[in-house]
Amino acid sequence: MKTIITIQHTQSVHHTNGMVGSWTDWDLTEKGIEQAKRIGEKLQAELGDRAQDFVLYSSDLIRTKQTAEQVGKALNLTPKLRTELRERNLGKCCGKSVQWLLENLERDEKTIDDKMFSDGESRRDEWNRLKPFFDEIMSSNEQNIIIVSHGDLLSVFNIMFLGLGVETLNTCEMHGAAGGVSIMLETDDGKRIIKKVSDMSYMN
Repeated sequence: MKTIITIQHTQSVHHTNGMVGSWTDWDLTEKGIEQAKRIGEKLQAELGDRAQDFVLYSSDLIRTKQTAEQVGKALNLTPKLRTELRERNLGKCCGKSVQWLLENLERDEKTIDDKMFSDGESRRDEWNRLKPFFDEIMSSNEQNIIIVSHGDLLSVFNIMFLGLGVETLNTCEMHGAAGGVSIMLETDDGKRIIKKVSDMSYMN
């Protein structure tokens, strides 16, 4: 049985100042740090001694790294940083406001191949970036995995975990919220089960 716990990073500065997240390297807010601490504490209480069997992966962007560090402290785990787990790159609007994005949008995203900005990633690009990491962890001997990442990236991960193709993202997806915790299982005979999706109670 393989267990995968995904955590969407907690409240970041860009959630409060109207700026674009993406690859801009925002810190967590003080509230976000406290939220991450509570997630770690709740997971420690839930996992108990089993926590030591987990491997902790994180995006290398500051807001995810800080979330993973707080979770790791509670579980006595050191995050392994992976660029594949970064949020989708939105190109030239990084470092700009959401208002700037809306006023300067180059293309509406109607399909997974559309890019809001020509130097950014499409959803298909994001999928292709994530897929080698996904295949790596699913085929590895690691049976207990925690992943700290971003909203858009994890929505792609969810579809991938269900065994659906990238084209599925044209018609549906599974989005979470900041601080949401999801728990997924793959049985020994290969059946994949999602037990929790973006559970916000871990921050309470």
